Amino acid sequence: MSEFRIHHDVNELLSLLRIHSGDGAEVYIDLLQKNRTPYVTTTVSAHSAKVKIAEFSRTPEDFLKKYDELKSKNTRNLDPLVYLLSKLTEDKETLQYLQQNAKERAELAATAVTSSTTNFTVPATASKMSTQELEELRKQLGSVTTGSTLQQSLELTRKMLRDKQNKKNSGQHLPVFPAWVYERPTLIGDFLISSSLSSDTALPIGTLPLASQESAVVEDLLYVLVGVDGRYITAQPLAGRQSRTFLVDPNLDLSIRELVNRILPVAASYSTVTRFIEEKSSFEYGQVNHALAAAMRTLVKEYLILVTQLEQLHRQGLLSLQKLWFYIQPAMRTVDILASLATSVDKGECVGGSTLSLLHDRSFNYTGDSQAQELCLYLTKAASTPYFEVLEKWIYRGIIHDPYR
Repeated sequence: MSEFRIHHDVNELLSLLRIHSGDGAEVYIDLLQKNRTPYVTTTVSAHSAKVKIAEFSRTPEDFLKKYDELKSKNTRNLDPLVYLLSKLTEDKETLQYLQQNAKERAELAATAVTSSTTNFTVPATASKMSTQELEELRKQLGSVTTGSTLQQSLELTRKMLRDKQNKKNSGQHLPVFPAWVYERPTLIGDFLISSSLSSDTALPIGTLPLASQESAVVEDLLYVLVGVDGRYITAQPLAGRQSRTFLVDPNLDLSIRELVNRILPVAASYSTVTRFIEEKSSFEYGQVNHALAAAMRTLVKEYLILVTQLEQLHRQGLLSLQKLWFYIQPAMRTVDILASLATSVDKGECVGGSTLSLLHDRSFNYTGDSQAQELCLYLTKAASTPYFEVLEKWIYRGIIHDPYR
């Protein structure tokens, strides 16, 4: 932290706390400069600080949820801030002062609002809605608008990134995919949700013998695992950026249905990864995300080869539901990690260095799992290649060439 930054932050803090008397900002600035030590973050120290604040908080669930949200967005200096807050919880005198200061600021704000709205009158309403009715209306509006606004939010994100890059490089504009790329959903490889009823009339599966039910479900699963609806297992429309859910025929035998529900998370993860690859292949997401999506696409091809081999076994009559569950185990772990990474990058809106930082953290967190760590290291190496190529040109040639960021 530079000396100017320390001066600025100290003065801002004194102004925020409304401290206008005392030793003055120079005393605190000098004290901070003499006692600066590097904060070495470790998983243990960050976790202990987080636990301490959660125990101190009145709503620990909300705090932990907010921490995880900021962590997923790869927020800078999050762990040092949490460590500082954990130290503040131990200082009763400082806590008491901060609470009193917050109370006084709230009273001043309330007074200002009251004085500014003295002449404002609320018109009488013809009828009043109860709290329960308002909650039901909110849920209905949310369910209606969530699905319809998902594509709009993606378009807004693309437009924002494109405008940001064009503003930085006014003479060089990002190329744009043709409109048919977004207008033809069958090109993506994900589930195609259609509002029209299917003309394929499937035989009620509850009337079939157990062996026939198993054979029909295995065939359906082989379709679902590659992003195609089956007869008795269908994908549900997405609600926002949530994971894909499926509807299984309720007439299916209970034992078969339980095993099917264990396999379906693989299809949900595949759907997440496929959407991520297609979205991050757009120019405005940068070369790092392009390289990450390409590495994921290579792994998805291996996964599709596995499903093809399983389909060959099924055509030969050698694939039971138990065998399918056994053979899919290695791929289940891989696809789950890919989906988790894709969700984190999406949630954090990561591009460039922030994507690499997230991959580095994941690789470190998987220290005890050699297979997962090897997978994350492979993705990190692939994603960092264009980053270091740009860095190398800048260091050795003085050229900064990054056409998409």
